[in-house]
Amino acid sequence: MGDVRRIDGGSTEQATVTLDDLAREGARRMIVAALEAEVSEYVTSFTEETDEDGKRLVVRNGRGRERRLTVGSGTVGIRAPRVNDKRVDEEGERKRFSSKILPAYARRSPKVTDVLPILYLRGLSTGDFAPALRDLLGEDASGLSASSISRLTKQWEADHAAFKARSLRFHRYAYLFVDGVHMSVRLGEDDRLCLLVVIGVREDGAKELLAVEDGYRESTDSWAAVLRDLRERGMNEPKLVSGDGALGAWAALRDVFPQAEEQRCWVHKTANVLDALPKRLQGRAKTLLHEMAEAPARADARVALERFREEFDAKYPKAVAEVVRIPVELRRRSPRVDDHTVTASATS
Repeated sequence: MGDVRRIDGGSTEQATVTLDDLAREGARRMIVAALEAEVSEYVTSFTEETDEDGKRLVVRNGRGRERRLTVGSGTVGIRAPRVNDKRVDEEGERKRFSSKILPAYARRSPKVTDVLPILYLRGLSTGDFAPALRDLLGEDASGLSASSISRLTKQWEADHAAFKARSLRFHRYAYLFVDGVHMSVRLGEDDRLCLLVVIGVREDGAKELLAVEDGYRESTDSWAAVLRDLRERGMNEPKLVSGDGALGAWAALRDVFPQAEEQRCWVHKTANVLDALPKRLQGRAKTLLHEMAEAPARADARVALERFREEFDAKYPKAVAEVVRIPVELRRRSPRVDDHTVTASATS
């Protein structure tokens, strides 16, 4: 590989380049090398397949026309290697090579695509995308025009509508994790909007995002609407629900799923306790808190609690109060579905 610090400008003088130029050139060369390796592996894997004249059925076929590809380091020109695959399937159709690295018609990397809805939610209007990203991704950044962003917006809305309408009857959910994510984005005059998020843990141990809904703060009515929607789409009553101390979620839970056990989130509780301690002591405190959460039996949790009290009660009673105000009998590990299940340690 050549020296990426030098870019051939058609003269004997070395061109002056910036760090961004180097990043783009380095990215281009790595993409080209990866595409070459992918094609070589594909062609090599079929070297023994030949026609009646002994000629190979899968061979390289030059390069395609240059396309502009927008990646995280900017926009680069790529001429992808092509493959001539003469094999046919059982229905008589020609087989085709399809790059997993650079799919046909791709004009930007998934990471660039992922950042677009974030910028949209941050308040960037459709017409401002191109000028806002031009300096970062290059003058010819692909797929960032106002019309492209409008089409993406419609697609995001359609994807969300399908997500909200899907049936939940095909799995049984043992646990739910619920939380309200408060947004820094102002939508109109409402500065109290938050996202109500529900993650389910199925009985086979797999985690699944079940709901992402906007709600008025974390009110009981907002949480109740989310939980009722899950129930109406076929979700079973969970064994246990874990979340922070927001009262709205728990009131809604008792109304919609009255038989589900409640459990306060250990992550939130740990953060509350550590906030009451200086940084130099937080490491030791976290160790003791984990011992309580991961204790195999109630007696072990009490022992860890007493050690915490002995070490911190004299100077930091607020931190101890955050722990001891929770009933000890619930300070234990949740039952596990299997080894893949995220443990939700009860602290209330």
